[in-house]
Amino acid sequence: MIVETYFKGLADGNRLRIINLLLNGEVCGCDIQYVLGAPQSNVSRHLTYLKRSGLVLDRKAGYRVYYRLADPHSPQHKNLIFFLRNSLSDAVFVSDVKKLKKAIKDGACRVSQGRRVATSAISSAGQEVRQ
Repeated sequence: MIVETYFKGLADGNRLRIINLLLNGEVCGCDIQYVLGAPQSNVSRHLTYLKRSGLVLDRKAGYRVYYRLADPHSPQHKNLIFFLRNSLSDAVFVSDVKKLKKAIKDGACRVSQGRRVATSAISSAGQEVRQ
């Protein structure tokens, strides 16, 4: 049953947060990880579950993976997306979208940018040194 599969895919708070982000368009996996504040393995597991349920598609561009909502082909899928667009309005969902928009405005893939900053140190002369 297709509808049951959709609801199994949505039966987790983090997956609902991911769907909420994807309602705004295609998003890099790094930015999803940044917004959720979750480890890459955790985010990847949730995205795989959403892909298996038929709600999410991905595409690779170099070493980055971008995710988007699957195009609704059935009336049930269309109605579900409509429902989600109008229902995900709790504070956490609103905050996530704001954080995503800021992250995208500041530059894509916040996680990888954070790693670059974290791998640098200040020398005794006060200059940044790559480690």
